[in-house]
Amino acid sequence: MERMDISGTMTTTPAHPSTDAGPGRRRGLGRRLGTLLGAGVLAAGAAVATASPASALTHSEAAGQLRAAGISISSSGGCSDQGTPTCTSLTGVRQATISGAITLKNASGCALNVTGGTEVGHAGGTYSHGNGYKLDFSLSSCLTSYVQNTFTYVGTRGDGAALYRAGSGNEYAKEGNHWDVTYYNCGGC
Repeated sequence: MERMDISGTMTTTPAHPSTDAGPGRRRGLGRRLGTLLGAGVLAAGAAVATASPASALTHSEAAGQLRAAGISISSSGGCSDQGTPTCTSLTGVRQATISGAITLKNASGCALNVTGGTEVGHAGGTYSHGNGYKLDFSLSSCLTSYVQNTFTYVGTRGDGAALYRAGSGNEYAKEGNHWDVTYYNCGGC
């Protein structure tokens, strides 16, 4: 009898398994099958825990990852409602954006504070806050020094913000009271 195992491979087994395997052998098969199934469940769990770079996260998923990495989140309104411009919302932010922020924290060694995410009130466009590609960070001497000494100055944006580009292609714009960062990817995570 031919059967497909869980890896998708066709195998031939005797028509009457009892003629080929005694009780000990059946228990061994049961243990191996249990181990394989357990490994499959663990692999599925790992896939769920690590979202793909383009996947959109909920606010609590993104905030949890940032906080676990030691990155704080604040808003002038003390809220996280995506429809309120004084809130800092992470609803719909891309996994690559959150991973990029964590990469920045680890590489710079600076304390980071997210002050802007996907909430309304930012400029639109493909690589925008609203589409989950951007985060705003509070200005700090540590972060400013790191960006200016590590990344390449490429001029100013149309709004006059000084623009720096990382080797990964991610862009750091120094706006009046914060860094506006565009994450095209996770920055080498």
